[in-house]
Amino acid sequence: MGKADFLSPKAISNRIKAKGLQKLRWYCQMCQKQCRDENGFKCHCMSESHQRQLLLASENPTKFMDYFSDEFKSDFLELLRRRFGTKRVHNNIVYNEYISHREHIHMNSTQWETLTDFTKWLGREGFCKVDETPKGWYIQYIDRDPETIRRQEEQARKKKQELDDEERSARMIEEQVRKGREGKGTDETPVYTELKRESEEEKVAFNLGACSSVAGPSKSSSVLGASALKAASSSSSTSVKRKDSSSDFRGGEKKKKSALEEIIEMEKKKQQQQQPVRTDDWLQPNIIVKVITKRLGEKYHKKKAVIMEVRDKYTAVVKMIDSGDKLKLDQNHLETVIPAPGKRVLILNGPYRDMEALLEGIDEKHFSAALTLDSVSILTFPLLIIQRKSL
Repeated sequence: MGKADFLSPKAISNRIKAKGLQKLRWYCQMCQKQCRDENGFKCHCMSESHQRQLLLASENPTKFMDYFSDEFKSDFLELLRRRFGTKRVHNNIVYNEYISHREHIHMNSTQWETLTDFTKWLGREGFCKVDETPKGWYIQYIDRDPETIRRQEEQARKKKQELDDEERSARMIEEQVRKGREGKGTDETPVYTELKRESEEEKVAFNLGACSSVAGPSKSSSVLGASALKAASSSSSTSVKRKDSSSDFRGGEKKKKSALEEIIEMEKKKQQQQQPVRTDDWLQPNIIVKVITKRLGEKYHKKKAVIMEVRDKYTAVVKMIDSGDKLKLDQNHLETVIPAPGKRVLILNGPYRDMEALLEGIDEKHFSAALTLDSVSILTFPLLIIQRKSL
C-alpha cells in the first residue's frame, strides 16, 4: 500500500496523532522514539538501529540509568523552581506539568519506580521540604542559589546595621535623660521655717526691699552659683561624652566596610581563586574522530568519521568517511585524531577550549603537543585535549 499524500485526510490525521502525547508503553527511551501502536513498536524493536543501541547499553547499563536519572531530576527541579518557586505544591501537579512536554525523560527509565519514591528521595537529599497529608505528598523547593543567598545576607546585614544605629541613638538619649535627672536631684532646695516672735513687745516689720536686696543675694546667689556650676559641669560632661560617642560611632563607620566594597572584594577573591577546570566532555561538531569499539563489527572498527551533531554532551551522531553510514555513538567509543605538524587543530578541553591553533610538534614520549595560538606564544598541551579541525 502506497504512502498517503501530504494533504490527504489520512496524512493530516497521522500528523495530528503524532503531534500530541502517545502511550508510554510504546516509547523507546534509548532511541527516543515514540510509536503510535503496538505493531509500530514491535517493528522498531526489530530494527537494526535499536539493536545497536541495546548493544551499547549492555556494556554499561548503570551509566545510562544514572544519566537518565540525573536528567529527570534536574528537569523536574528546574520546572519546580521556575514555575512554583518556594511555594508548597502537590507533587502530582508538578509531575503532570512535566510530562506534558513531549520530549521529557520517562520515569520508567530512571532509578525510581514511582513518583512517591522520587518525592521521598528529594526530601532525603535535601532538595525539597516534603510532607505527607491525607491528600497526598506535598513538596516545597529549597532555593540554594548563591545569588539568592548573597541577596538575603545583604538584606540581613543592612537590617542589622539599621537596628544598631537605632539602638545606639536610643541609648544616647536614655543616657542624656538619666544625667539630666541626676543633675536636678543634686540641686539645693529652699527650706521654709515658721515665723516666730521671741518677745511679745518686739514689733513685727516687713521690709520687702531689704529682703530682696540684702537677704536675697546671700542665699540665692550661693544657690544659683552652685546650681549654675553643676549645670555647667553636667553640660560639659555630656558634651564631651557626646563627642566621644560620635567619634566612636564615626570610627566604627570607618572600620566597617560598605556592602559594595564587600561585593567587590568577594568578586576579586572569586576571580583569583577561579582556575580553568577541565571537563569530562570533549565532543565538538565538524571534527574528525576514530571509532574504537568492537561491538559494531570490523566494518567500523578503527575507522574515521566526522561528528555531525552532539547530543547531551556525551553522545554524537557521526558519519563514516569511507561508507557514509550514520551512527549514534557514545564519547567512550570514540578517540581523537592528531594530524601531522604544521596543520590547524581545535583545542577541545582546558583553558583555551574552542580555540584554533597551529600544531608545531608532537612529543610522543610525554603524550603532549606544542601549539601556537593566534595571540599567544608556543604552549604545551596534552594530546587528549587537541584534535584536527575538519574542513
